[in-house]
Amino acid sequence: MVAIPVDVTAAMVMVAMPPVPKVKDKRTGEIAVDHETGVPLVNVTVNFVFDGAVELLTVAVPETGIADDLLPGAMVAMTGMVARSWEMEFNGRKTHGVSFRAVAVTALAPAGKQG
Repeated sequence: MVAIPVDVTAAMVMVAMPPVPKVKDKRTGEIAVDHETGVPLVNVTVNFVFDGAVELLTVAVPETGIADDLLPGAMVAMTGMVARSWEMEFNGRKTHGVSFRAVAVTALAPAGKQG
């Protein structure tokens, strides 16, 4: 699967929900890990604002790339963000979509302290 670089420099990105562990298997509760490093992954839900439109995105990030101060409302920088298309078959039905991944998410300023 090709990782497509996502340029977020012209967008405003804000934390919508705090980071939560990315669950690989809901039945067992197994947490997803980075295939290369073995570091656990977390999901961060962000508001992605660009050209007058807002999109709610969930971005997978290694735990080591998450800042401690990621609270809802905090403006953030997304480092190394990529998009990947995916497709799977479940119960005979094909589904597809786009997933997002970043190397790191860091707060530009604490929530409530931004101009």
